[in-house]
Amino acid sequence: MATGQKPESLFELGKLHSDRGDFFQAMEKLPLAAEGFLANRDFASYLKTQNLLLRLYAETEQEQKIFLTKEKLQDLVLKEGFELNSKTYYTLALCASYKGQHEIALEYCQKALAIALANDNKEDICYAISGTAAVYTAMGRLQEALKEIYNLQIFFEVMPLPEIKISTLILNAYIFTELKKFDQAIEVLWHAYDLVKVQKTMLLHIYLLANMGRTYLKSGNKELARLYLNLAHRAIDPKNSIRYARQIEMDLKELGQDTNANFDLVFDIENHVVTERKLGKVDFKNQFILLDLLKLFIQNQGQVYSKEYLVEHVWKQEYDPAVHDNKIYVTIKRLRKMIEPDFEKPKYIFRAKNGYFMNKAANVLVEQNEGVPQ
Repeated sequence: MATGQKPESLFELGKLHSDRGDFFQAMEKLPLAAEGFLANRDFASYLKTQNLLLRLYAETEQEQKIFLTKEKLQDLVLKEGFELNSKTYYTLALCASYKGQHEIALEYCQKALAIALANDNKEDICYAISGTAAVYTAMGRLQEALKEIYNLQIFFEVMPLPEIKISTLILNAYIFTELKKFDQAIEVLWHAYDLVKVQKTMLLHIYLLANMGRTYLKSGNKELARLYLNLAHRAIDPKNSIRYARQIEMDLKELGQDTNANFDLVFDIENHVVTERKLGKVDFKNQFILLDLLKLFIQNQGQVYSKEYLVEHVWKQEYDPAVHDNKIYVTIKRLRKMIEPDFEKPKYIFRAKNGYFMNKAANVLVEQNEGVPQ
């Protein structure tokens, strides 16, 4: 490999990015890890890496990459003579279910379970059963899904599988919500919350918040629904978690609330978070001058600020053309590079004869932070 890094290290780094919700960064590392595992003929690790990649491709709705990965796996099966493992069929089941191919997904789950049982691999058995429960839920076969979830309880009593246990609890709560058993759903979600606090996986935390909001929405408690859904909406990165972010958007629309997806640029002042419609969350990395400059432009959209004003109010210095003219030019250029989807055709920060201003036609939002439950 050109990177010089061991595939094991690349996989762990990719997994770390994935757990944090940085899917595109994960998808830079994991193909290199897969290539290294394949070169070493470590097929078990290769499949583990491809399984994770398939999940990420599904979450980011990259159907062509899912298809190409499946083709690559099938070619290797024919060429090398090894069999796909239980977790690979489980992952393929989730990918198919996301696309609405539920019957195919169910077949994959059955294959996953058959292989896991044949190998007496209890962890894989749990994944296969949880996948079956998820597919049954997507098909509207809720009672069958609950039976599968109850089958998992025996395994959870003796096996430390926190991530799949949390996911199953969230699925269980979703089913209870669909059955209008709202109190039971909330109780299950708080049980999941106790596990998430220990596990500290960002995406599971967001999924939990979203399901709290959805349950309160369906039960008619709009105040708590708005609180939890907004927390989930703020925390999720729509550029990475495309599929789940859209679900949160739909719940917020059902609640009758406009979402940040309707805006070109959103500035969350208290949390110093900037989100651009196409770029997603923009990382300013403690560049406070840039943040202050953007905040000034957004809060007073369309107003032209002279170089003198910018120096006095952003840099807190006395304006000196010899010192500051180039500094302002360079700073505006850096700001544009961070927030403009097309740097060559800026749509936000414009230059006037006597200064700079935020394009009045841009749909921008200054967002004030709401309370967070203690």
